[in-house]
Amino acid sequence: MNVAVISLTENGRGISEKLSENLNGLHSVTRFCRNEHSDEHSIQFGKLKHLTRKIFDKYDALVFLCAVGITVRVCAPCIISKLSDPAIVSVDDSGKFAVSVLSGHLGGANELTQQIAKITGAVPVITTATDTHNLFSPDMFAKRNGLVICDMDAAKKAASAIVNGEKVGFRCNYPHSVIPKELTEDGDAEVGICVSGNADEKPFKTTLNLLPKNLVVGIGCKKAASADMINKHITNVFSENDIDIRRLSCAATIDIKAGEAGIMRFCEKFGIPLRTFTSDELMSIHGEFSHSDFVMKTTGADNVCERAAVCAGGELIVGKKSGTGVTAAIAELPVYIDLERKDV
Repeated sequence: MNVAVISLTENGRGISEKLSENLNGLHSVTRFCRNEHSDEHSIQFGKLKHLTRKIFDKYDALVFLCAVGITVRVCAPCIISKLSDPAIVSVDDSGKFAVSVLSGHLGGANELTQQIAKITGAVPVITTATDTHNLFSPDMFAKRNGLVICDMDAAKKAASAIVNGEKVGFRCNYPHSVIPKELTEDGDAEVGICVSGNADEKPFKTTLNLLPKNLVVGIGCKKAASADMINKHITNVFSENDIDIRRLSCAATIDIKAGEAGIMRFCEKFGIPLRTFTSDELMSIHGEFSHSDFVMKTTGADNVCERAAVCAGGELIVGKKSGTGVTAAIAELPVYIDLERKDV
């Protein structure tokens, strides 16, 4: 994570140095120190509320070295949603307590709090119900397995049922580890979790649908194909094949397209990495692929989109679909669902 550590006092500045030295192996840390208590390795600031508004959506986590009340007041105007807000941790000026304030599960504040506590010797203060009762957490389960939460209201109801001692149903279309005691594969449960590629699958009265991000889109395109052209074509391919585009995990293409602006912007829009392969690597993949003499002549591979998708480790599920200056294919990566809790 990109972590901003913000200090107001000289004591806080010392703690921020310690955190930077020890967290940098786990995260990328930037230190912000108030003008009168700064050093050459920190970024100086004047008013805390102005700094907070400026950087709130620029970092994955903000660590405030001050009272929880101050942290809450400066962050409150910036809060939007647990799906997008950064993790917020507040550590008191003497380093006695590290408090997970906001985005404990999905944002990673609880884990970051534990890490900070180990470094500083502070007491970690975590108040999310599933953690305080040492129970299975649906949203942490989703996060650790890279699953898309389709309905936050259903996620809350699933977590509430677990905290209240109710058995929550579990349906999974992929290989998985042993389910924890809080879950049941009994289909009669009122509230349940469904891990599948279809967000419309509702095996329970209240179903928390979780989608695996395990699809690769292979892309071929003409030089200077625009991001709009690429986005429109790929979106159409997913829609026409009734596949949820939220499952997209990465894009793949030939190495000569690595710097193609349209592909790069497409990847930025969906927040996915781009993998590239040489023509030799593409041609080394065995399987049945569509063939183009023109593509072979210009790139050294008879097909880019299908071969690239498979090269990324997937099994082809949608073959080459051609659009205006763009081709796309979809491959599915194998999935294993791990339900075991993991220590920080």
